[in-house]
Amino acid sequence: MGYTHYSQVFWDQVNKYGNRVAMRYKPKDSWVEFTWKQFGDMVNNTSKALIECGIGEQETVGIFSQNMPQWSIADIGSLCIRAIPVPIYATNTAKQAEYIINHAEIKVIFVGDAEQYSKIMQILPDNKFLQKVIVFKETVPIQKSEKIMYFSDFLKIGQQSAKDNEVKERMSRGKLDDLLTLIYTSGTTGEPKGVMLTHANAIFQKEQHDLRLIDPNENDVSLAFLPLSHVFERIWTYYVFAKGMTNNYLEDPAKIVEFIGEVKPTIMCAVPRFYEKIYATVFNRLESAPPAKQKLFKWAVKVGAQHNNRKKDQRFISPLLRFKYKIADTLVLKKIRDIVGGRIKFFPCAGAPLSQEIEEFFYACGLFICYGYGLTETTATVTCHEQYNFKFGAVGKPLPDVEVKIDPNNGEILVRGGNVMKGYYKKPEATAEVLTSDGWFRTGDAGFFEENGELRITEPIKDLMKTSGGKYIAPQMIESTIGADHFIEQIAVIGDQRKYVTALVVPSFIALEEYAKTHNIAYTSKEELISKPEIIEFYRQRIEEAQKEFARFEKIKKFTLLPQEFTVESGEITPTLKLKRKVIAEKYKDIIEAMYKDDKG
Repeated sequence: MGYTHYSQVFWDQVNKYGNRVAMRYKPKDSWVEFTWKQFGDMVNNTSKALIECGIGEQETVGIFSQNMPQWSIADIGSLCIRAIPVPIYATNTAKQAEYIINHAEIKVIFVGDAEQYSKIMQILPDNKFLQKVIVFKETVPIQKSEKIMYFSDFLKIGQQSAKDNEVKERMSRGKLDDLLTLIYTSGTTGEPKGVMLTHANAIFQKEQHDLRLIDPNENDVSLAFLPLSHVFERIWTYYVFAKGMTNNYLEDPAKIVEFIGEVKPTIMCAVPRFYEKIYATVFNRLESAPPAKQKLFKWAVKVGAQHNNRKKDQRFISPLLRFKYKIADTLVLKKIRDIVGGRIKFFPCAGAPLSQEIEEFFYACGLFICYGYGLTETTATVTCHEQYNFKFGAVGKPLPDVEVKIDPNNGEILVRGGNVMKGYYKKPEATAEVLTSDGWFRTGDAGFFEENGELRITEPIKDLMKTSGGKYIAPQMIESTIGADHFIEQIAVIGDQRKYVTALVVPSFIALEEYAKTHNIAYTSKEELISKPEIIEFYRQRIEEAQKEFARFEKIKKFTLLPQEFTVESGEITPTLKLKRKVIAEKYKDIIEAMYKDDKG
């Protein structure tokens, strides 16, 4: 049928799948499941309770929480009464949350645990918009009042409400042009902008993914690992529900390895950092393996690449190669797949550059990373790989009904289609800067098309750095290439208006400490370890090797090893793990200046 509102998509699945499992999560030691019928009942009670709280049509509702089923219940319960759910990253500060609450004029907010509750309590007393705070976790001690309650008590308000007809009437008034959500960009620079996405955007993306993806269906199992506050996981979760899949919620991303083994997902969204960590783990183990095992591993990966690349390009696979692949798979490749649960059909992946070396490694092991490109402003996906005949390093072809072109003046990628946002909330000037009169969205990213029609991203235009010698460098390209080294955890390239390129490098201390142990390098702290001349020389050689194909002006001339990671909490990276370059430049300015001091370049 032709849907006019996402609430219709949801209720179709509730009616279709009834007693099948819709959602699972693990609040303590065991998994808790909700059927589609239970999911529907809780959504309906949420809808009625929100009406009882005075939430009108196209008014905003905040969700300030980690991933958990209650997140989706609050989200869809809001949609079903034509309200506008507004996510706030669970890691946001009180000040960041307050900005969104005030700008979006949020009256009711759902919070996850004690951390978010504490931040909201700093805001609530003097806030002119907030009227109700609903706490998902009952382990959080709260000051119960008219304004503050647990989610379970909120659901009881809905249960006792007689607003069923009003919910149905509101749904019947739902239109494609209704605002579905406001998603505030995390803002690597400047203040956040509220991206207005509509129900038409979400339904368009459902239809486009149906045309592109490899048969997702009700037997698939997804793991919500990225923050639901981010457009990628949020729109993917809507798609998961639209296909009747079971969605598993990971509240603490640090537990991903444990959860992926238990859930054994068939599909899971992830950002390149996830694959980099698995890649590093595999190669860290390999470093300490006996030579015979190392040789077997390299042989198996080589055979896997030969076999799977021929399969990708739909070329003939000889009986001998099939036989060799069967042995390689049994002895090595299957064990790599088992790290991610052993059942993955494909991994939707976007959000940052993915090293081609890492993408090729996973594909050789039989793991298809469906690498793509998208933005909050395009309701996530613009392009993604097709199952066959794709190029490693490219981000796939545009979705069937999405237009993409390259601005001949500056190489900027422009997008037009049913996935493009309505605009920025209360910011008509900012909207006019990125949306042309004929409907094209200026992405701010540069790229070009391969001969097979796939898009390749070169760099966000705003991230391009210009050396004092006038040469442009693309820091993300440098970072993804050098960051593929399993001895490197994170890297931030410096070079804008500088004589040459330098970098701040966070070592992978698991790998480095193992290296120090096998080479009898004594140390008492991380700081002492990274200051040792032999360790600095070790990294210099690895960086030199990794950047040998770079142009001279792109090469890192100096670097400094750091003893601690860049974190979301310290403000150095966004919740989706993108570097906040201005914050890093300010925090480490003395270290950076030291790399340029008294040097003629």
